[in-house]
Amino acid sequence: MSAGSPAYKLYLAPMEDVTDPAFRMLCKRFGADRVYTEFVNADALVRDVAAATRKLQISDSERPVAIQIYGREPASMAEAAQIVEQAKPDFIDINFGCPVKKVAGKGAGAGLLRDVPKMLEITRAVVNAVKTPVTAKTRLGWNEEQKIIVELAEALQDCGIAELAIHGRTRAQMYTGQADWTLIGEVKNNPRMHIPIIGNGDVTTPERAKECFYKYGVDAIMVGRATFGCPWIFEDIKQYLAGEIEEKRQRSMSWCVDILKEHVERSIEWIGDERKGIVHSRRHFANSPVFKGLYDFKQTRIALLRAESKAEVFAIMDEIVQKWGPEFNQAL
Repeated sequence: MSAGSPAYKLYLAPMEDVTDPAFRMLCKRFGADRVYTEFVNADALVRDVAAATRKLQISDSERPVAIQIYGREPASMAEAAQIVEQAKPDFIDINFGCPVKKVAGKGAGAGLLRDVPKMLEITRAVVNAVKTPVTAKTRLGWNEEQKIIVELAEALQDCGIAELAIHGRTRAQMYTGQADWTLIGEVKNNPRMHIPIIGNGDVTTPERAKECFYKYGVDAIMVGRATFGCPWIFEDIKQYLAGEIEEKRQRSMSWCVDILKEHVERSIEWIGDERKGIVHSRRHFANSPVFKGLYDFKQTRIALLRAESKAEVFAIMDEIVQKWGPEFNQAL
């Protein structure tokens, strides 16, 4: 692949309490080639639970978009997929990778890595239930001793999925340690594999994205936690791959803060409640690279995380800009 080639695809990873419409639209604006919804509980969809059906709201302006579902029973997953299809997503994604106890501990998400026959049964049921392309996202295996992804990828492909995303950690690792991309590369270079392979895990810089494309040959890269408070990371990666920038992009403090403010406003609009919208977007200003490394920032950060009105949040952000100067550059 040549630098800047259209083959370099960047996707926003599905993340609970993160990839709502407000954030998806920002990431789309900055170059995400595909966005994913938060995961949706299949059983809740079948029961028509409002909180679950609300997650099916997508717009044409964010396409291509995938709606992700999770569950532990083939029948309910198939029925949920049919409900999802009515929302007309471009892809229906199956979550076989969530490691948290409330999901994996109940036999869904990454929990199905301990029951591969059922995982495959669920996959076949979903694929057969809908006409929309079905994709899947999983991990290397349950733990260090059970890294089964190479054989599992073949089996999932045989079930009819259109693409496979692989997070380079086991369930036991959760989000600790380093993502291991060697097995992702092995899956991609397996001559039996013909579907696109998406790599995920620890892509936090344009340099790392380029390395993953060149070294492991993946068809796309999925960016997750590195997008927190930094939706412009997609633009930075693409400009780096195209040779338009040679290192981390230098962005002004005022520009970055304006984007964070816009996200707060979009969250409030989406949720329909000022305080809840602010609380929902806190993880973004708590983790944004905009404020990392600033001297004596601890108390300001605490104040930001305690603010409960838009006026208060914006006033604190404005004070930060004034203190450091609107043209203060961060390597983001």
